[in-house]
Amino acid sequence: MSRISFRRRPPSTSRSPFRWLLDALLAAAILGLLLMVAGRLERFASVELAGSAVVNDGDSLTIGGDRVRLKDIDAPELAQSCRRAGGDYACGRQSREALRRLVNAGKVVCSGGERDRFGRLLAYCMAGETDLNRSQVADGWAVAYGGYEDAEAEARAAGRGIWAGEFDQPRDWRAMHGDATDDGVGLFTRLWAWVTALFGAR
Repeated sequence: MSRISFRRRPPSTSRSPFRWLLDALLAAAILGLLLMVAGRLERFASVELAGSAVVNDGDSLTIGGDRVRLKDIDAPELAQSCRRAGGDYACGRQSREALRRLVNAGKVVCSGGERDRFGRLLAYCMAGETDLNRSQVADGWAVAYGGYEDAEAEARAAGRGIWAGEFDQPRDWRAMHGDATDDGVGLFTRLWAWVTALFGAR
């Protein structure tokens, strides 16, 4: 009696173009998901910056090339004007000068865990023992924007800074004049911050 043997065919190693496309799409989706998760973790990761600060405007500065936005406050934009004693004055520039004076109180340390849509770290900052966020509101050179309502009430009652006259809320001014940021001076600011950090200048 003869034996009939069956030889198993080796599995095919060829894959259809459709299968390759599905695998590529799946890999791209997984990679995209990982990048998105990494971006979210980086966005909310706790960050601390310390060193010499270059002031961009009344609520933002740069430390060692990293841009920082003072959290929970909103200062007049650099090009913004306000009204006082019957005339206009450059309240945006005065707000920046006020923050510059505060920065001179000591080494600046900023801490935060979130970034805005321009990539700036949203942070609470100290210069020595001076709370920069609170001081800008208390001195009347910024309005409360999620915090420091008590400091704003005191500044308003005392007529300090922009509360000494009339002004458009910074967010309203931006809506009328475009969404202004400190990006226009970003390159020079970052270079200057790098130089000051390198040589310890203020």
